[in-house]
Amino acid sequence: MTERRKRRSRTLSKAEVHELFSRLRELNPKPRTELEYSSPFELLVAVTLSAQATDVGVNKATRRLFPVANTAERILALGEEGLKKYIATIGLFNAKAKNVIATCRILVDQYGGEVPRSREALEALPGVGRKTANVVLNTAFGEPTMAVDTHIFRVANRTGLAPGKNVREVEDGLLKAVPPEFLLDAHHWLILHGRYVCKARKPDCPQCVIRDLCRYPDKTVAD
Repeated sequence: MTERRKRRSRTLSKAEVHELFSRLRELNPKPRTELEYSSPFELLVAVTLSAQATDVGVNKATRRLFPVANTAERILALGEEGLKKYIATIGLFNAKAKNVIATCRILVDQYGGEVPRSREALEALPGVGRKTANVVLNTAFGEPTMAVDTHIFRVANRTGLAPGKNVREVEDGLLKAVPPEFLLDAHHWLILHGRYVCKARKPDCPQCVIRDLCRYPDKTVAD
């Protein structure tokens, strides 16, 4: 078998990709982020806090924070030390508090306290990288972006959906591979699949609805 054919066999066909997302949609017709938020600003803060932290941990902190301060102006009024009291249970909270305060100052000074809707403006905010910008654009503003985290990177490579050596390769591959009808929700389907089924240490292949499509060679078996 030639190297070219090996690469082709590792990647799902268009029909298989459509079938994969059809099954994920049937299982969860209206997927959404597990971060709790009620505005684009709350989502931006929650995603910023979620770096190297769990959604569960972030939600515990924001359930206390947002009733007190859920706008850029109110968080600025708390100040960096005041904000730390609410997010101290989250990893890297010192750096995150500094970034959130700096972001709030920019939002107030340049955007009237509102979250900008452009990638360039979002990525210019302290602590906001491409992945965070993609989450906000997709989840808050309905843009068909693909935020690739460790879960999505793993699922895309294991399944053969969009193999890539780095996050950007996988993101670009997914944007090409995912049919338009699925693109808006694809990020949520893939992250939830990676979090609960296609887990890092031991994927739950026996319970996976796409196991027959998946190219992962080391599938687990039922105990």
